[in-house]
Amino acid sequence: MTTDTMPSLSRDGSVRVLDLGDGENRFNPETTAAIEDLLDEIEAAPAPRALVTTAQGKIWSNGLDLDWFQANQERAQEALDGFERLLARLLGAGIPTVAAIQGHCFAGGAMLALAHDHAIMREDRGYMCFPEADLGLPFTPGMNALLVDRLPTRTAHEAMVTGRRYGGAEAAAAGLVDAAVPESEILAVAIERAAAQASKSPDVLRKIKQRRFATTIELLSTSHPLGT
Repeated sequence: MTTDTMPSLSRDGSVRVLDLGDGENRFNPETTAAIEDLLDEIEAAPAPRALVTTAQGKIWSNGLDLDWFQANQERAQEALDGFERLLARLLGAGIPTVAAIQGHCFAGGAMLALAHDHAIMREDRGYMCFPEADLGLPFTPGMNALLVDRLPTRTAHEAMVTGRRYGGAEAAAAGLVDAAVPESEILAVAIERAAAQASKSPDVLRKIKQRRFATTIELLSTSHPLGT
């Protein structure tokens, strides 16, 4: 089982910076619940407000905590459902959200990045990848819908059926992220982009996004048996 540090929260003006940690930053019920708690704190704060999600080290997130899933098979469905509800919450959040991706972003981690409004990636190192085809795991209906909703059609197809690893510049060119920048600029660019949108009405923004992604949010919020 992974021994990642727990997610934490800091503030830069109107922007709340959610740090996933400095390890593989994988998702299990404990880490998912911790992120939910931090989102509660952000959404309870007075406007203007926005969110940037970042991490430390060479990995942004390697996705689901497969060691935990293997050791807790009787809770695997519960854990997957909780993670998908987190994706749905981010996707329809009434706050501007930006992923500041400084390192590798794989599988569920890449799903979390797509659930943000925008994503900024390091240009020279690190990959974004959806390796489910290579792992022998079909995308859940909710994750499938998230990919189709958030990516250009040809990019979604290639990413899903090939498991290609996209470097920062390739990810930007393919529409996986908004921009690829030097490592030293990632967080600043993400905070600047988030701050520029922080004054948006939370209620209006929530309605826009929840209507825009209504089907995907519903699918992510509905339990589907593992492997189906």
